[in-house]
Amino acid sequence: MASPKTRRPIMAACVPFVVAATMTAVPGTAEALSSDVVISAVYGGGGNAGATIKNDFIELANRTDAPIDVSGWSVQYASAAGAVFQMTNLTGTIPAHGRYLVRQAAGAGGTLELPTPDASGSVPMSATSGVVALVTAQIPLVGCGISCATAPNVKDLVGYGATANVETLAAPGLTNTTAAARSGSLADTDNNSVDFTSGIPKATNTAGTSVTADDTPGGGDPTPGSTRIHDIQGTGRISPIVGQSVTNVPGIVTAVRTTGNSRGYWFQDPSADADPLTSEGLFVFTGSTTPAVAVGDSVLATGRVTEFRPTAGAQALTELGGPVNTIKLTSGNALPAAVPVALPDAYTKQGSLEAQPLEPGSYTLDWYEVHEGMRVTLTEDTRLVSPVNEFNELWVQTKPNQNPTPRGGTIYKSYDDPNSGRLLLTGLNGAPEGNVGDTLRAGSTGPLDYQSFGGYVIEATDLGELNNKVLKRQQVAPPKKAGDLSIATYNVENLAATSPQSKFDRLAQAVVTNLRSPDILTLEEIQDNNGTTNDGVVAADETVTKFIAAIQAAGGPAYQWRSINPNDGSDGGAPGGNIRAVFLFNPARTTFVDRPGGDANTGVTVVRQRPTSNQISLSVSPGRINPSSDAWNASRKPLVGEFLFDGNKQLFVIANHFNSKGGDYPLTAAVQPPVRGSEVQRVKQATEVNTFVKDLATQSAGRARVVVLGDLNDYQFSPTLQTLTGNGTVLNALVNSLPEDQRYSYNFDGNSQVLDHILLSPSIKGYSYGIVHINSEFADQDSDHDPQIVRILTGCDVDPLPARCLPGSPVTE
Repeated sequence: MASPKTRRPIMAACVPFVVAATMTAVPGTAEALSSDVVISAVYGGGGNAGATIKNDFIELANRTDAPIDVSGWSVQYASAAGAVFQMTNLTGTIPAHGRYLVRQAAGAGGTLELPTPDASGSVPMSATSGVVALVTAQIPLVGCGISCATAPNVKDLVGYGATANVETLAAPGLTNTTAAARSGSLADTDNNSVDFTSGIPKATNTAGTSVTADDTPGGGDPTPGSTRIHDIQGTGRISPIVGQSVTNVPGIVTAVRTTGNSRGYWFQDPSADADPLTSEGLFVFTGSTTPAVAVGDSVLATGRVTEFRPTAGAQALTELGGPVNTIKLTSGNALPAAVPVALPDAYTKQGSLEAQPLEPGSYTLDWYEVHEGMRVTLTEDTRLVSPVNEFNELWVQTKPNQNPTPRGGTIYKSYDDPNSGRLLLTGLNGAPEGNVGDTLRAGSTGPLDYQSFGGYVIEATDLGELNNKVLKRQQVAPPKKAGDLSIATYNVENLAATSPQSKFDRLAQAVVTNLRSPDILTLEEIQDNNGTTNDGVVAADETVTKFIAAIQAAGGPAYQWRSINPNDGSDGGAPGGNIRAVFLFNPARTTFVDRPGGDANTGVTVVRQRPTSNQISLSVSPGRINPSSDAWNASRKPLVGEFLFDGNKQLFVIANHFNSKGGDYPLTAAVQPPVRGSEVQRVKQATEVNTFVKDLATQSAGRARVVVLGDLNDYQFSPTLQTLTGNGTVLNALVNSLPEDQRYSYNFDGNSQVLDHILLSPSIKGYSYGIVHINSEFADQDSDHDPQIVRILTGCDVDPLPARCLPGSPVTE
């Protein structure tokens, strides 16, 4: 479930344009009204006499609350006569309420570069009159005359100046120094003369970087300005001069980011002030442009003070944004001394952090804030509490005795204890492969950043030596009695028939070797046969058959399987993948009771075999629990199956994959405690499953044996689990039978935590249970989840229970 750490865009505020006189044109039919993406600005005077911006440009705006993919779209320009349109193809996504910049031809003059464009063309646009169309295809407009606003695929059109090819009436005529801009509300009335005014050209890209024609870069004057970095950072979380432009701020470059779309450099003032609440470091954001500086350069930076908030609910990173100008004075300077990392025990205060004074001696998040952008260093050895990932990221524990696991991680025990000693490092120059429990030697040093997804991070220019220990993958111990029934759950992380054979082989080897070929295996994240190809395919028979064959090739049994295909695009997960839960079972060890009629839309119910009997069955098997409930919107529906084992004993198994935590605020959120918005739906889902399990119990007078298992995407202490288990009265969450320091199946942000569960009805008396750690602690993973397994022990239907039936015997070796 790792996600690329990419800079997310900020919506720039709209700056009103100076209104100029408008020109009228012949009215035309207006049918290009757009409720989502519109043309927001047009400028054709780039590089002409008197212009400061070098290029012509077209700017688009997304009016909605969701990102919009414009791949396959185009912008097209024609002269005022409108005879021939020249096309520029678009790619990528416009963020919610964001802008998208298309750079066109450059003139011979001008001094200002546009922000990094999102698309580029070479069209020389007229500075006075012309036509621009936004088209949802990459086919040139031909033959539409002066009615192109109504042509197929035209989403929006603006005609400016002396043209009749317009929406109703033309937008104002322009000059070398004026652009047409849609009003601040981005209204689209299908009347260009109403929707657009002329004024000072301003261009904004998807990263939120803006250039306005009257911007004045710092130029070449090597005189330091009056503003220092600590003046910009201030004594709070938000800069006291946010939004203002600053000139020639001095500092020493301490690190440079040269890849991705959040390039830039950190610099630090070697002459610190006396205030312990003001940081002396700052990030200078250059977007997709690699800055022409090196570590040790003494520079003067000019730009606009911004607060970059990488995701919803996150804290803001104070930085300098565009247009940026950097003057290099000297090279090879000594770097400011790095501050030793010394994190307080308390993680954070509550409430709005930005409204409260900083207390770096009391709270970890406050300590981070007052050192934002500064060089910091780890002066002691630390241990890895997450594996190193493909982004060269590693989480370490700076407090070695804080909630350790036996295998080297850090347990996430409650919402009140997020483990303040965890710290993320990114190796700017790469990082060696490492597993949980490996040791990172002292000396890791770099500027302290606040980035997307991971919160605070040391961008390590120097990374301590990593000493690897031998961490072994666990295996299930042999059963103590031949009749014991083993049931496991495993999230196989988007397995599709199109996945590499090596993934099938490794997962299969884990099933056979590490799980010892369980009798029943529920799988989560089985994708349809062509994976994320979004073409209406929902069947997963090829995926499952290929997996079963790989298990047999690894020495496992000839599993049979049952599942229900979802409706296309209705169950969430990767678009086009149609993930679902699947039962695998060994027919030599257990029998699946097939009851026809189950499909994506039919809800399974509990049926009494006779009105006066406690014998029950399922109406359909396999079946889905109440699939029409809004609890399952864009989420997987539980799969229910009826099994027989150990002399025709009845067993009901419910495989689950509750909705993800996507959209929840990070642990470092600006308001504490963080909002857990996704929890609302999981509680609804838990209520549905709880109701079904209670019906099984009621109809059978408490005799029904029920196993509920799968990826519930929530913790053992969460409201979701409390609801699902009925606070322990309806189901028994087996993870609570483990020692507290062993309760984890997943690793996120250095916290070893429980997302996967096995729960049993009270009617199942004798069992052994364990989480099999083969993935979450390792850099080399088959999946991002650890599987779990329970053995239902034979001979445990008596009272008192025999000694072998008492919970607690280890299931792993």
